[in-house]
Amino acid sequence: MITIRRARPLDAAAIGEVHVAAWRSAYPGILPDTYLAGLSVPRQASYYDSAIRSGIGVHVAAASGADLGLPGSPARVVGFVTGSPARIGRWTDPPGEGEIETLYVLDDWRERGLGRRLMRAAAAHLAAAGCRSAFVWVLRANPSRWFYERLGGRAAAEATVQVAGVPVVQTAYLWTPIEKLVQATSLAP
Repeated sequence: MITIRRARPLDAAAIGEVHVAAWRSAYPGILPDTYLAGLSVPRQASYYDSAIRSGIGVHVAAASGADLGLPGSPARVVGFVTGSPARIGRWTDPPGEGEIETLYVLDDWRERGLGRRLMRAAAAHLAAAGCRSAFVWVLRANPSRWFYERLGGRAAAEATVQVAGVPVVQTAYLWTPIEKLVQATSLAP
């Protein structure tokens, strides 16, 4: 069974593993190989532990039982999403009120509706926090950006950021009002 739930501090190490694995899978040829090889699970785990403890909306997809092929085995984090009110200090004019900061699902768990379910959890969290719109920044070269388009995200802004000393263009996908995201994620996976 796969459950979407609010992350707990004990999930931080597994979230860090998913983050590193997802970046290494999605960004070869986009970001430098040396940068991807140097990604640190403990560093990412520490970041997500702080995020969870500070109240940022971190939700995980946890697989257990038959989904892991090991009945009775403990649940395993196979994806996660983070969302919070837009980080005003990071963007001078954020495209929306709520920001979905990250969404990652392990390769073997993609195409099962987990991304959609995680986005639903993030949208509900942002709506409960009073956000009337939501956006996510996606690297233009990200091969999975179609996912956000399929959910009805509208390209609303572009920006160039430096990652490992390399300028990369990113696109902000926006849902306004936020109910558009909630409705899109409520459709069958």
